[in-house]
Amino acid sequence: MPRLLLVHHTPTPAVRSLADAVLAGARHPDLDDAVEVVERAALEASADDVLAADGVLLGTPANFGYMSGALKHFFDTIFLQAGGALADDGSAAGGTPVRRPFGLWVHGRYDTTGAERSVLAIVQALGWVQAAPVLAVLGEVGDAELEAAGDLGATLAAVLLD
Repeated sequence: MPRLLLVHHTPTPAVRSLADAVLAGARHPDLDDAVEVVERAALEASADDVLAADGVLLGTPANFGYMSGALKHFFDTIFLQAGGALADDGSAAGGTPVRRPFGLWVHGRYDTTGAERSVLAIVQALGWVQAAPVLAVLGEVGDAELEAAGDLGATLAAVLLD
């Protein structure tokens, strides 16, 4: 059975509601429990979690134009074990990436651009493949945003079944 890993930092009710909607979508009854969904807080997720996953969903608030410190810590701790590599100058280089599909949602009050860009740069260096458009949510989280989050979760789970 394919495994979908959800790694998130959800410090506010708004971001937590998006995570809950993503989880509900990934566990949608139409998927017939054909995908194992594993949820980890960003500060608890490990390289072993990533290596055991067939796909990854990432969630973060946008903090001062960047991903959360918790999600950055996750990437810092798993990067080399998960297939990333660094050149002598510290830039991403080579490695043995596993081309896992991933999805991303970001919540911000005013802007999510920097947070999106920072996550996408790291997952590109890991060799992961974007399986759905980034869900960028600004301001209040309403029904439309929760529906889009559910769709993101369902899409990533469905991708693993192909």
